[in-house]
Amino acid sequence: MPHFRTLAAAATTACLAISLTGCVESGRSSSAAPEESACPWTPDESIDTTARIAWQAIPNGDVVVKDQGLLEACMPNATITWVQAASGGEVVGYYGAGEVDLGLMGSSPATIASSEPTNADVDLDVVWIHDVIGDAESLIAKDPSVTDLAGLRGATIAVPFSSTAHYSLLQALIEEGLDPDKDVKVINLDPEKMAGAWQGDQIDAAWVWDPTQSQLIEDGGTRILSSADTAEAGRPTFDVGTVDAAFAEDNAAFMDQWAKAQDYAVAMIQDDPEKAAESVAVVLGIDPEDVLPQFDGLTFLDAATQAGPDYLGGKLADDLHTTASFLLEQGGIDAVGSTEDYASHVDARPAGSVGP
Repeated sequence: MPHFRTLAAAATTACLAISLTGCVESGRSSSAAPEESACPWTPDESIDTTARIAWQAIPNGDVVVKDQGLLEACMPNATITWVQAASGGEVVGYYGAGEVDLGLMGSSPATIASSEPTNADVDLDVVWIHDVIGDAESLIAKDPSVTDLAGLRGATIAVPFSSTAHYSLLQALIEEGLDPDKDVKVINLDPEKMAGAWQGDQIDAAWVWDPTQSQLIEDGGTRILSSADTAEAGRPTFDVGTVDAAFAEDNAAFMDQWAKAQDYAVAMIQDDPEKAAESVAVVLGIDPEDVLPQFDGLTFLDAATQAGPDYLGGKLADDLHTTASFLLEQGGIDAVGSTEDYASHVDARPAGSVGP
């Protein structure tokens, strides 16, 4: 089986099939221009950082920050470029090519980036947890008669390699007693290509996140398992915010504003989900009403919780170490570092800088 080390070393800006300018029920057809946005706090005009940020089409606070132009409004003299990616593996590839400074990826590709051999090419810190993944990332089967994982023996299952979904799929197959190399055919497919492969009968199932997951369910698919199930089995997965370590060290004030903007977006999802859903809908090109149930499949954490011992302040390093042990068994990395090694790639300082 092709392994997790599938990276876009020569990555260029991804062009996804999802329409980013499609009209939604809110009446807005595109993200707000930075000059039309207002910073919810006093802007910091002293920051003149140039930052290239990799983002993914996932319904969380990062796309709220993007749509509302919070970074641009709160740091008016900074230069912000948003670079779209299809998966965490692609984001790691952007880092390796020197094309981005910050980026969203799953905890599995973050673990790969912090392990041998990839850590020889990139030096990343995890500085934010965009979400704890639950039912928003699931295995969807096309045949309605398939009701469990055993029913997929001999099936072709699509998943983006080097992603949390890939990690969850492989561990679920193994725990079920299915050999990923022999009992099923696992293929690497980006989310935006799955609907076409599904409708063309090229795949029997897919482990993927929203909005693609919801599209497959609406097209008659059945959820077999989700990342909530794998979390209950002791292997939680996350979408995390990462940053080039040297960039973070040189741009502490920028990182503080970035974390403050992310925390603002989390609060909006928690306290005013309809408003947050409007932003997500604009970026993803879907209706706001479709976003709200997608929020339910994710758990969103405020900055204070993230900086605490259960996450960035401690346990996340243990979770990355556990993930690394599994990845080593699957040939995804060359060696597992110590828990301290993974802790050195987790930085709670930006989250901890966010005031009440």
